[in-house]
Amino acid sequence: MKCDNCGEVEAVIHLTQIENNEMTACHLCEQCAAAKGLETPPAPASSFPLQEFLAQMGGEPARQDPAPVDEKCGFCGLTFQGFREAGRLGCPHCYTAFEGHLRGLLGRIHNSTQHVGKVYLPPDPTASQLERRLEGLRGQLRRAVDSEDFERAAELRDEIRSLEAETLP
Repeated sequence: MKCDNCGEVEAVIHLTQIENNEMTACHLCEQCAAAKGLETPPAPASSFPLQEFLAQMGGEPARQDPAPVDEKCGFCGLTFQGFREAGRLGCPHCYTAFEGHLRGLLGRIHNSTQHVGKVYLPPDPTASQLERRLEGLRGQLRRAVDSEDFERAAELRDEIRSLEAETLP
């Protein structure tokens, strides 16, 4: 495709603008783009990990410390390196397995590292489901105390007490 401005050189910048619900496309060569104050995009990297991409979106420099190679989820077997390459976690247990690495990433994306929505529980959870929920909450409580997040720890303590009150006859 030729440049829309000069019509001679191959276009390397493809600019799409939407104003007042009207879309206009402009295709420019390097010289015409530079004259209009647009920069030529860098050559695409062969692998662009999700964490680095999101760090750049937030304007923060990407972390240079590589994750340990042997770190993996005990439930599904996904390694942290596998997550970085795919950009997807393998199962819900990956959140706890990679919590230390995900905390900063989720903080940059969502401006928070704790869930504020509702947690689904079946209408009449069985005793084993409640016990699993209590075990998970106790683990979160230990991590909150270890990280000195005492407000979160107090919330978890109260939730544990209310669930324990439900299970006692």
